[in-house]
Amino acid sequence: MYDGPNVGAGRADRSLAGDLRDPWCDALASGWGELDGTGAPASVVAPRAVPQQRSASAADIYLEVQHSEAFQEVRSRYRRFAFPAVAVFFTWYVAYVVTATAAPDLMARPIAGAVNVGLLAGLGQFLTTFLLTWAYARHARLRRDRAALDLRWTVFERKRKRVERQGPRWAPSGAAEEGVER
Repeated sequence: MYDGPNVGAGRADRSLAGDLRDPWCDALASGWGELDGTGAPASVVAPRAVPQQRSASAADIYLEVQHSEAFQEVRSRYRRFAFPAVAVFFTWYVAYVVTATAAPDLMARPIAGAVNVGLLAGLGQFLTTFLLTWAYARHARLRRDRAALDLRWTVFERKRKRVERQGPRWAPSGAAEEGVER
């Protein structure tokens, strides 16, 4: 169904929740487009209702995962890298701007021919940007991606089980309806 010349075949019969076999399909992860149970799109602000016994909603699943130790570890790893990296880079950038403004004679000091301290410091800004980008991508790949993918699979499996318990929410367009002649 997903390989070969008919790659797009079978896409019309997917539910509004997306293709349940595809963990990367998160069209409704933000909550936009979800139905409110009556077939109408849900409002952005849900009305207050009397709490009832029901299966876990997508929001409940996401909150449960957000409070999990694995999620907190992924966020902690991100913060341990991102905050110091931003602080170092911002300090380096501000030092460059302040030095260029406050000490133009220092920045104009020639190094070799037409190359001066200011030019090297400006090129150093580009170099540190590329190095920081590389370091961030490497850190994410080695320290966070696998754990984040595991969390994504956890959410996917819980959502799939919830939707399977509820049954289909709508019939695809063009599907024959019971008792209706065309």
